[in-house]
Amino acid sequence: MAKANNSYDQAIQRLEQIVAELEQSEALSIETYQAKANEAKQLLTFCQQQLTDWEKKMDVVINPIQD
Repeated sequence: MAKANNSYDQAIQRLEQIVAELEQSEALSIETYQAKANEAKQLLTFCQQQLTDWEKKMDVVINPIQD
């Protein structure tokens, strides 16, 4: 579990870095912008999946199946 959390944290840090790079750059080539946008999209998809998985696991803990 810690490994997945670490990966999530790393993905968030990279997203923050991409945003900072985009905010600080006055002019980017379309290729650079596109590469950063694609990387950000992949990171966001990964983070969303991690959060969905975490939510499902927490739901099992909070609302266990009752027979």
